[in-house]
Amino acid sequence: MSRKKKKTQPRVKLPCWVLPLVMAVLCEVLLCVWTTEEMIFGRFAAIVVFSLGFACVIALLCSFFPKQSGKCAAIVLSSFLVVLYFAEYLIHDAFQNFMTVRTMQAGAGGVVSTYLVVVLRAIAINWWRIGLLLLPVVAFGLFVKPHKVSWGVRGLLAVVALALFAGANFLVGAVGLDGAKMREHYSFDSAVRSFGLSTALVLEYVNNSEAMGSNLEFQVDPVPEATEAEILEETTPDTQPQETEVIAETTQPVVYEAHTMGLDFAALAAAEPNANVAAMHQYLASLTPSEENAYTGLFAGKNLIFITAEAFCGEFLDPELTPTLYRLATQGIEFTEYYQPVWGMGTTGGEYTNLVGHVPTSASCMKEAKQQNLFLTMGKQLQALGYSTAAFHNNDYTFYSRHETHELLGYDYYMGYGNGIEEGVTNSWPQSDLEMIDYTLPMYIDQQPFHAYYMSVSGHSNYNTDNAMSRKNYHLVEDLDCSEAVKCYIAANLELENALTSLLIQLEEAGITDDTVIVVASDHYPYGLESSTTWGMDQSYLEELYGEEMTDIVRDRNTLIIWSGDIEDMDIRVDTPVFSLDILPTLLNLFGLDFDSRLLPGRDVFSDDLAVVFWGLNGSWLTEMGYYNTNSARFTPVDGAEVDEGYVERINTIVSNKIKYSKGIAQYDYYNYIYQALENAG
Repeated sequence: MSRKKKKTQPRVKLPCWVLPLVMAVLCEVLLCVWTTEEMIFGRFAAIVVFSLGFACVIALLCSFFPKQSGKCAAIVLSSFLVVLYFAEYLIHDAFQNFMTVRTMQAGAGGVVSTYLVVVLRAIAINWWRIGLLLLPVVAFGLFVKPHKVSWGVRGLLAVVALALFAGANFLVGAVGLDGAKMREHYSFDSAVRSFGLSTALVLEYVNNSEAMGSNLEFQVDPVPEATEAEILEETTPDTQPQETEVIAETTQPVVYEAHTMGLDFAALAAAEPNANVAAMHQYLASLTPSEENAYTGLFAGKNLIFITAEAFCGEFLDPELTPTLYRLATQGIEFTEYYQPVWGMGTTGGEYTNLVGHVPTSASCMKEAKQQNLFLTMGKQLQALGYSTAAFHNNDYTFYSRHETHELLGYDYYMGYGNGIEEGVTNSWPQSDLEMIDYTLPMYIDQQPFHAYYMSVSGHSNYNTDNAMSRKNYHLVEDLDCSEAVKCYIAANLELENALTSLLIQLEEAGITDDTVIVVASDHYPYGLESSTTWGMDQSYLEELYGEEMTDIVRDRNTLIIWSGDIEDMDIRVDTPVFSLDILPTLLNLFGLDFDSRLLPGRDVFSDDLAVVFWGLNGSWLTEMGYYNTNSARFTPVDGAEVDEGYVERINTIVSNKIKYSKGIAQYDYYNYIYQALENAG
């Protein structure tokens, strides 16, 4: 009796390199389609061609595996691509920008502990995207039988990869706007949008690797920055407001000293063997330091409470709904044109600019700060004067490695949820700013002079009644004429209003409102109101909140609070463009602290320095004269402004130098060289 031959499942014979080749292109194209609102053909074509080139490289590497192990390697590698690209999709959906692998790693622990439910819900909602990405992997595993790859095929893959990379670079040149995004205007987010994720990952390594990077080169503007300010004054139309109002008139002209620390940067450059550090010395030598002014030392010796407020913006401030915030914003130093740009790193980028005063040029900027000598922070400067200093956060104390960084920024101790603050703050999501203030204020209020820093969390998304702070304060907003999402956003932020109200009451009871400065600055705009499956938004509610069409300028326009009880009647107003990099030099001047203005890329807003706000690393900028967008290479002047032919090029140079300088500070621990020079000078 003969045995029937068992039927075998039919299989397609394919080399193992086919799967990663297909997946590299599929993942890139789908990520682009899923996240791009306005498709530009040239950029989309460049992304496709770049992805084909990288697909050929990956396929070539897989071709060297034996047949069966090669199939396993192809499946594992393709599955990794699915995870990476889907993770970037979720990040973009939540934060409206792409993040490097290092940024994801830095926040991974906090995401798991704080946002696990949010992440799981986002994955569940987007199950079909995961299925679409995994379909070729599953099909390959079930139905494909690998066969041997010849050396001829390997050679062809190599040649095609080179040809595709050449073609992609040609397309970038043809588009005409994106070449600089690979170099001087590189940022990971803009690179993903212009070249694709695979290319952005390579550019991230190249642009942030000291080993592969070339020497720093600054374009020293033949027109000094001080002269730039004079040019602006000559060309600014009469309708432009004055920068500040003068505190008091004097009968004799006041001679102000320059904000310097006795450093001879030219001499330091000549003596420095490190070419990159010498280039930074030389760049600073080319700048004109700002001078002291009528506001220098206005806050000397006062206490300082600085709050980085989660997702705060000034659009909901109202004299009746938020009387305390409204009072602080309008009766302190009033900033009519303040911005907190999107730095592409979520909260950590905004917090870094507020505290450190540098452009966050690395995905792990705050974490890397612990390896640098950042002696110019307010924490360090006031600590050196004998201030009692402390930092607090009402969420996970390890989030963004704050437990490793904040004491190094000049705080005697740092307390968050998990190392002490949970004793006085309820375990909810998000946690209460009011409870944080009430629990911590007694720890330092009697230790004057003091400096307390807070990273708040009450204003965090999701903006619905699942949000503990939205739920708590909803009765105060339920009658507002706006959408449910905007109501819940305002309700969540009312907890910051409650916290500041309690803070002022306790300062008044202690009799120290005139001796205390309160600073409130946002970390970023309320991205939780963007259209997002992660935050449960079926559409963007930003235009409703802001009352106008969204642009980068409108989105990042914000409110900066710098207030003290004794300045409420001074009517101090700043009408020039100001952004978060300007906070530190302005506070250093107001507290009468010793600093060299050239060491900071921002400016003291009461100085005559050029007022320029710039966006991230992509080089777009705003001055009193107008807005320059690097994506379109277009300058839009303000009404009535006339600029000379070289104006845009000059500002481009200034902005580019500031970004390069900030990169150098982080990359070479530049401040340590300055600190040593000051120590040697005695």
